[in-house]
Amino acid sequence: MKTFSAKAEGIDRKWYVIDAENKVLGDVAVAAAKLLRGKDKPLFTSHVDCGDFVVVVNADKVKLTGNKEEQKIYTSYSGYVGGQKRENVAKLRERRPELIVERAVNGMVPHNRLGRQIMKKLKVYAGAEHPHDAQNAEAYEL
Repeated sequence: MKTFSAKAEGIDRKWYVIDAENKVLGDVAVAAAKLLRGKDKPLFTSHVDCGDFVVVVNADKVKLTGNKEEQKIYTSYSGYVGGQKRENVAKLRERRPELIVERAVNGMVPHNRLGRQIMKKLKVYAGAEHPHDAQNAEAYEL
């Protein structure tokens, strides 16, 4: 008996649309990460990208529980003296709301080459419109 290992070129990929309006950020991120990795498929292989494409719409209307809107802080550091930037969720939502969902999903995928390849299949849009209608994406309910 031989162990089956999926090949990346033999995987048929689907497109899913997740509507994040009035949904909790963690629930949206978990569902997106699961679809991106392919963990819901019977042929899941941990070292191969066997996931699907995910489109998240209404990212600007995603909810956060508790006081995270003011208390959660995103930090970036340029590497230079005085190059640390800190921003809470409320300011990030004004500036670029897609980044909130992208960073949440990025924390749930592997932090290596495979994770970077997986994140290229995530498309996040602030509004309800997206340019991926030709892919016949299925709606994914949380």
